[in-house]
Amino acid sequence: MKKIILGITSLTLGGAERVLVDMANRLCDTFDITIFTIYGKGELEKSLNDKIKVKRIFDKPYKRFSQFEKIKIPLKILCFQKQYYKKYIQGNYDIEIAFLEGPITRLFSTKNKNTKKIAWIHNDISKVYGNGLKAKLKLLIDRRIYNKYQKLIFVSKDNQEVFDIRYPNMKPTEEVIYNYINAQKVIEKAEEKIDFSFDNHQINFLTVARLVEQKGIDRLIRIHRELIANHYMNKFYIIGDGPEKEKLEKLIKDEHLQETFFLLGAKENPYPYMKQADIFCLLSKFEGYGMVLEEAKILNKPIIITNTAAREAVENYRNTVIVENDEHEIYNKLKYIIENNIKTFDEKKQTYDNQHIIKKLEKLLKEE
Repeated sequence: MKKIILGITSLTLGGAERVLVDMANRLCDTFDITIFTIYGKGELEKSLNDKIKVKRIFDKPYKRFSQFEKIKIPLKILCFQKQYYKKYIQGNYDIEIAFLEGPITRLFSTKNKNTKKIAWIHNDISKVYGNGLKAKLKLLIDRRIYNKYQKLIFVSKDNQEVFDIRYPNMKPTEEVIYNYINAQKVIEKAEEKIDFSFDNHQINFLTVARLVEQKGIDRLIRIHRELIANHYMNKFYIIGDGPEKEKLEKLIKDEHLQETFFLLGAKENPYPYMKQADIFCLLSKFEGYGMVLEEAKILNKPIIITNTAAREAVENYRNTVIVENDEHEIYNKLKYIIENNIKTFDEKKQTYDNQHIIKKLEKLLKEE
């Protein structure tokens, strides 16, 4: 049985984290799997199959570190990369997989001729780092880092194309494998009872996203303010947590939107909320594949997204609207939906099937 170690920053309530847990649980009968994290005690750790081993550097979650420590730790890992690798990762593994961009990818790139190295790329690499001097330095560093891997896996064709423009003539081979998710688990967990109800008299929009700049929640609050000011009444709910939380809470309060725009916080089980909401939205400034869209598709929800790489996730899903990625266009589309009380974009239900993804994953891991 092949021994595989997969690295991720932590197993908190995020998209890539859910994908990793579902993927590891699905493959642990065929492969000997270990998951390595920098920060421990993530909410999703308890969702792992008992067969899966977990290793970590720190035995407490990221959110319990001070702001200074949050800056210091990635720098320390970068500076003492070989020492951390030798102490926490190096072992008798056939394959080492860095499942997330950033510190994990740099750490797992440490030279080891006895193992195959694979890096997963979830985001539009041209937008993750911004455009300043720091971004340019990261691009230079990461070109060298990614060249140490034998294979690069992208979660969308768009992300692969952008990466190849930024990093031409790279050594590793490349492949696109879409995110895997356990569909039956989503359906079952969506039936769980929650002490919450949506407003039956208005359209209820729901987003599940980490509260970071990329997701454009501040933009969404401004659009919602304009809709309410022009008497297009609706309710907007956001499930998720992140570094922008306080800033967003202040913006909601400053705009007097506490009765119509709600930050519900992180939810270990967001699926009952997704099922009961009228329309699922992912109106990000940029995206990777958008794993939450797979969950929304499983639940046959109507979906609105901005025109980002996430459009690949819905290209064969009819119950979708793709809107141009600016405030004016998003406002006009939401206004039209509210004005016409639209709660579906296609009446026909579609059967969800992602077994082809598992076959691609098994093939990848069995390759010599």
